[in-house]
Amino acid sequence: MSAKQNTLLEVARLSVKFSGRYMQPYSHRKSPHKFTQAQLMACLIVRAYLKTTYRGVIEVLQTSEALQKCLGLQRLPHYSTLKYFADRSDTLAIVDAILADVVRQVVAQSGPSDQEVAMDSTGVESTSASAYFNTRRGRKQKRYVKLSLCVTCGTLLPASVVLSWGPCNDKAAAVPLLDKTYAVLQPKTLFADAGYDAEWIHQYCREYWQVNSWIPPAVHRRDGTVNGEYRSKMTPRRLTRHGYGKRWMVESFISGLKRTTGSMLAARKKSSLFVEAALRVLAYAIRR
Repeated sequence: MSAKQNTLLEVARLSVKFSGRYMQPYSHRKSPHKFTQAQLMACLIVRAYLKTTYRGVIEVLQTSEALQKCLGLQRLPHYSTLKYFADRSDTLAIVDAILADVVRQVVAQSGPSDQEVAMDSTGVESTSASAYFNTRRGRKQKRYVKLSLCVTCGTLLPASVVLSWGPCNDKAAAVPLLDKTYAVLQPKTLFADAGYDAEWIHQYCREYWQVNSWIPPAVHRRDGTVNGEYRSKMTPRRLTRHGYGKRWMVESFISGLKRTTGSMLAARKKSSLFVEAALRVLAYAIRR
């Protein structure tokens, strides 16, 4: 068995394990009891990891007895069953809970190495036409799914993720992203790029969140000066001295996420696009 297959089986095993902690075995006492909710959620995570469709993941399961055994499946669900399960209203909340559990367990073992986090965002295409193709054809990119992430600098795990439509200002997702991160862990330092430069973000981090924020200021004045109590302290020398180079950790995570799970989503509805994007982040976190 190849290393890639071993990784897939481990992703499947951990998916069932973590999903079972946040979901009842069955959604209703009169349900057919053919598959547990944890098994269906694990199938969705495996689908996201494999960058395939609902039909595609069922085809993979049909050809792999080892994968069926890892998921505890006595029979295979219909692809429409997975689709209906993914469209449930609480799927995103369950993904957030599982992701938080994964991060807490790993951070608890890593110790002080994960007291620093880095924040950034990236876009995932909502159509099969890439941004490059649209540019060459002279078309404007209408919208894409925007992933705002806060990643631990030690273990490179996503402490939180916020989904929105892009293009939009990075600062719009800053507060919910910080709040979700603080609910998972309590880091000492936050790194972010100039897209998050704002005095109110520094105030939120340092005065409310009790975290040292290091964000290079975007200069808008003709004389090159920077206003604000905290923004004025973000000089290149101080940023370097406080380890701002670690901000690239979030770039590394985003690169690995797209190389592993892809940069294009297969869903079409808004809710389905957000669920698929969140599941890809979760699948990559479990893989790590």
